[in-house]
Amino acid sequence: MSPKKSFRRSLPNTRRIDAMAKLTREALENLRKENVHEEAITIMVGMGSCGIAAGAKDAYDAFVEELAKAGLDDVVIKKTGCIGLCYSEPNAEVAVPGMPRVLYGNVDCAVARDIVKKHIIGKTPLEGPNALRSGENIEIDEKQQRIVLRNCGVIDPENIDDYIRREGYCAIEKALFEMSADDVLGELKTSGLRGRGGAGFPTWLKWSFTKEASSDEKYIVCNADEGDPGAYMDRSTLEGDPHAILEAMAIAGYTVGASTGVIYIRIEYPLAIKRLEIAIEQAKEYGLLGKDILGSGFDFDIEIRFGAGAFVCGEETALLASAEGERGMPVPRPPFPAVKGLWGKPTVINNVETLASIATILRNGGEWFGSIGTETSKGTKVFAVTGKIAHSGLIEVPMGTTFRDVIYTICGGILGGKEFKAIQTGGPSGGLIPADQLDTPIDYENLQALGSIVGSGGMIVLDEDDCVVDVIKFYLEFSVDESCGKCSPCRIGGRTLYNMLRRISQGAGKLEDIPKMKELSHTMQKASLCGLGQTTPNPVLSALRHFEEEFMAHVVDKHCPAKKCKGLVSYRIIPEKCIGCTLCAQKCPVDAIAGKPREKHVIDQEKCIKCGECLKACKFGAVKYE
Repeated sequence: MSPKKSFRRSLPNTRRIDAMAKLTREALENLRKENVHEEAITIMVGMGSCGIAAGAKDAYDAFVEELAKAGLDDVVIKKTGCIGLCYSEPNAEVAVPGMPRVLYGNVDCAVARDIVKKHIIGKTPLEGPNALRSGENIEIDEKQQRIVLRNCGVIDPENIDDYIRREGYCAIEKALFEMSADDVLGELKTSGLRGRGGAGFPTWLKWSFTKEASSDEKYIVCNADEGDPGAYMDRSTLEGDPHAILEAMAIAGYTVGASTGVIYIRIEYPLAIKRLEIAIEQAKEYGLLGKDILGSGFDFDIEIRFGAGAFVCGEETALLASAEGERGMPVPRPPFPAVKGLWGKPTVINNVETLASIATILRNGGEWFGSIGTETSKGTKVFAVTGKIAHSGLIEVPMGTTFRDVIYTICGGILGGKEFKAIQTGGPSGGLIPADQLDTPIDYENLQALGSIVGSGGMIVLDEDDCVVDVIKFYLEFSVDESCGKCSPCRIGGRTLYNMLRRISQGAGKLEDIPKMKELSHTMQKASLCGLGQTTPNPVLSALRHFEEEFMAHVVDKHCPAKKCKGLVSYRIIPEKCIGCTLCAQKCPVDAIAGKPREKHVIDQEKCIKCGECLKACKFGAVKYE
């Protein structure tokens, strides 16, 4: 790596692996065949960031204490990554030989102790709301297919042996000893794998550009700078299956002729960073990274570099600048990073999800992967489904699955049984999909036709109580804050769009604002320097396309149908229902409510800041907002 500025963190002192000598191919194969836990009672506790935040550490400790109290030293308990069922964290899976596996949700300390007493000792699984699923494939639904997430919630991400026993490092071995670089590219081309970070560029083609570039050095960069609001697919993958990314980067290095890989990850992902550092050290100790991998003569090493959370660093040229220690700002293309990237050398940049598919494709073949999905969008896609949804979490579905299946079949429908309004895909760079498009198959082309994008995979569900203008204003504010400010179409255009939306939400919008917003959006798409500025108007255009009547209600009628825009909402007290209890007046922070005890109260509209505290305080339904 170049001696320029670097922000590499030294590796921690993790446990030493027993076999200090580098693995041979024969030793690797023998390790794969081991089934050390096949006959043991096993408890797997989801210890991703979401699980830990929900109390998984306490639940894990409760399992350990209860097992020790019962003298059950032969029970295997291990920490895994997130299984994807974020709505029911903490989760724990129990496997007792001769019995169906059971997945439990909302496992607190009391539930953990009950599981040990009743399920482990008493051989009677718990029933009721904590018992989520039972059977052989409890980690997935019928509509899902786990390729990227195949190991998440199954293996211990801090134990390389667990990964190897599930065919880990089989693909790099196959590539090194049975395939040429062109063979690898051929399988990727057959697979139809496209980049999972945004535009969906064919992976094999990107790799081939770097392979054909002439240079004394080349690099493989993993883009783990996941910045979309509501998106956590890459973080969960890294936390649950870090070795899959290391193996894929080594395969990419072999294919294009690179000997160094860089994982660029935001510093806000401490658990993912920790597990990557452990995985890198373990892979080096086994000789699966470093010099002469598996005796093949191929050298490849990986280091980690950190970003400070700038959204613009998801754009590849800004990312490379940041990785070099410079300010993360985009530069015009061409040349593209595949030809001139990190330190000016040819560089392959793929995001986490793209890389997580590589090893499975090489093991099973490109035709197998290409048989999944649609004609133009092959394979599966991971989505983080959040918002007004009953079962929020990570899902992985074949391309072509409909929005209806995602929302109602997999994720349990709208929270509280309310009406579905729209789903936001692609984060700040995406758009809104309305209710009349629920049966649209999800793929790159269909979403683009609707004015949105697949993007990294965030899905935020809106219900009848959400205001489209308010939601789009949020995304514009985010993009404006994250703009690097280098080019005026993004810097000025984004701010102007946001100001228009703010005026509309405050009741000061004008009819001419609607065509002006469309015109400005199209200008930004054409004139902005990088993908951030070019896609910032996408939410505006898609909202105007599918929900223009809601904008018109704000502009013409000065009314917010969802009653979310404070500038268009008023609070008043219904005299017939007011008993003069004074609760509303006591809670009002600006003394806008007048009235004596046991007398009718009145809200001074000039003073009212529309905070809603009076509505919350009233116990008699006397406060109304409209």
